Amino acid sequence: MRCVITRPLVSILALAALAASGCGAADESAPVAVGTVAPAPSTAAPATTHPASSAAATTTASAPTTDPFPNSPLIDHTQWTEDTDGRRLHVYPTTAGREDWFPAALNRAWGEVLKDAPEANTPGMYDQFECHWQWARLVSPNKPSWNLEPWRPAVGYDATVQALCNPGGPDPAGK
Repeated sequence: MRCVITRPLVSILALAALAASGCGAADESAPVAVGTVAPAPSTAAPATTHPASSAAATTTASAPTTDPFPNSPLIDHTQWTEDTDGRRLHVYPTTAGREDWFPAALNRAWGEVLKDAPEANTPGMYDQFECHWQWARLVSPNKPSWNLEPWRPAVGYDATVQALCNPGGPDPAGK
């Protein structure tokens, strides 16, 4: 698999995360490019950007032009917990939610989160969710839940990605 990161602001940490996940490990001749969109191999569709994402992180596999999971829930459920560091929303994606790369699926999934947990509707929580949607599915595809914390600062999407989805520092509870 060949990975391309098109925004230098997130590239250093994203590269480290993608490298740790084995991105490109199966094909060492396909280096990771930073700051440019590499041409797609002739057997694949051109690389495209997920319009729902403010960070343009893509792979050479293009986003689907139709939703492969149009009638499937993307979020199984959410659960609020109270931890020593504050409230935490655990978001449990479905299999479809882990595999749907259709651009509009991000907003559909966020709508499902808000249906279960309307108090999560804050800019910082959305940025954490988008970070998990765009990156955690690549780096840790089998992580049982994506954890969003309302006490984390709303620093914008790029800074949230740089903080590996945890702006404001590491999780004191280790979750």
